[in-house]
Amino acid sequence: MASFERFASLRYLVGVRGRKEGQRFLRFITYVAIGGVAVGVAALLLALAIVRGFSKEIEKKIVGFGSHIQVENMRDEPLDDANQLMHGIAQLEYVEETAEVINEFVLLRYSEQAIEGVVLWGTARVPRFMEANILEGTGDLAQPPGGIQPMLIGKQLANRLGLSVGERVTVFSMRENGPSMSTLRRPRVKQYQIVGLYETSLANFDEQFVFTEIASARQLLGYSENQVTRIDVSVSDVQQVDQTVSAIEEKYSVPVMVRSIYEVYRGLFAWVRLQESIIPLVISVIVLVAAFNIIGTLLMIILEKTAEIGILSSMGASPKVIKRLFLWLGVFVGGTGASIGMVLALFLALLQKKYGIIPLPEEAYYMKTAPVDLALFDFAIVSVLALLLCMAASYFPARFAARIEPLRVIRFR
Repeated sequence: MASFERFASLRYLVGVRGRKEGQRFLRFITYVAIGGVAVGVAALLLALAIVRGFSKEIEKKIVGFGSHIQVENMRDEPLDDANQLMHGIAQLEYVEETAEVINEFVLLRYSEQAIEGVVLWGTARVPRFMEANILEGTGDLAQPPGGIQPMLIGKQLANRLGLSVGERVTVFSMRENGPSMSTLRRPRVKQYQIVGLYETSLANFDEQFVFTEIASARQLLGYSENQVTRIDVSVSDVQQVDQTVSAIEEKYSVPVMVRSIYEVYRGLFAWVRLQESIIPLVISVIVLVAAFNIIGTLLMIILEKTAEIGILSSMGASPKVIKRLFLWLGVFVGGTGASIGMVLALFLALLQKKYGIIPLPEEAYYMKTAPVDLALFDFAIVSVLALLLCMAASYFPARFAARIEPLRVIRFR
């Protein structure tokens, strides 16, 4: 009997038509119901893919700049005994890599009009994330014999100052090197050559940080040989970041301060989580509305097929059979719509990945196009939920069809 119900409901879906004067309209609203589910499913899947991609892209960029964990001096002074600290931290579980970093504000001057305050980033080597985002030149910070110290700067900063690869700039440091009784201090000055331009689309970072070799940064800023501003720590498992932070805090006391990158940029990650929670919820309303459009579609089919329902009942079909028939019809409408929606979402997502057809304002979203991260779990859960919603929406029309009295319908046909 179950095969009969599926067969009959499939025939109703494929060959849906009303009375002669309204058969095209009934077919049209059936297509609209299927299309509504398809659009809702596609929109929800795309929203989930874009939000997940956005979250991963932002996290990759922020972690690329600052690693997973940052170890600093809570007194806003350089960390002493950097080599010993790095060696001790490297022994901890889940710690994959440690790097010494020097960060200090300096003045960068190209000409009398082109002067900008920036953060000088001294490092042994440019972070791997930065290497992948170099647009022009190179990220090699090693000073050539007899040459000028190299520097890597952001593309936006270079455009604002009128700089290009190969140009020379002068950097001024006013950092105090211990207590001073004099109010007049001569700045330390060093000349650098621009060897590369990078762009990450993180405007606040691209316009702020300039990279150079750590020994050169120490010399300019007056750091001693074993001092650093902070130690960057990368972990092998992102899920163990908090545990690693706790382990470092237990091993080292004041003045060592340990923060995860998620704590350092708490506001930015809170904004990302807000996008993750709200956007899919809002878009899912489309699926909900589309599912309940099925109620109107099934009711119209029932009104058009009332005589046929009466005939089926008179031939021995029980109310339960009639009810299951229209439940199956709702499932077929939902399943067809969900299948079309998944194919559409997959096509648009691949199109976005290849051609970036959905642009984003870079200054607001830190990227030029909407990122996409497809997940099989999303397709599975959205399709199942869409089918359940369509089945729930089909219940009341199916119940109404099951209550039709066959004798009265046939008599007054």
